[in-house]
Amino acid sequence: MTQERSHFTVRKSGDVNIVEFADRKILEELSISEILEGLTQLVASSRAIKLLLSFQNVEHLSSAALGMLITLNKHVGEQRGTLKLSNIAPQIYEVFKITRLNKLFDIYNTKEEALESH
Repeated sequence: MTQERSHFTVRKSGDVNIVEFADRKILEELSISEILEGLTQLVASSRAIKLLLSFQNVEHLSSAALGMLITLNKHVGEQRGTLKLSNIAPQIYEVFKITRLNKLFDIYNTKEEALESH
């Protein structure tokens, strides 16, 4: 089953919710707050959620988008869930390294690798 939202789609693979972003650039405050709201609702709807965010289509992330990911990670942790990230473009991954967010998140090269790790 696939759920479509304005900025992302959610589909299930077993017990993992895979989120794929529709936007190539996640930069605007309104978009970021809408994404956070939608993902927070998804996390709240399921105890111990397994969430995989695929950045396959994303070319640019703002610092506010990184903050949104940190907030989302906190919500997932409060629900005793897991959050994994995959398919992050090299230029975005550099920002994760510089900000040391690569230490905070479980990051995988592909969705398949991330799914195998669940």
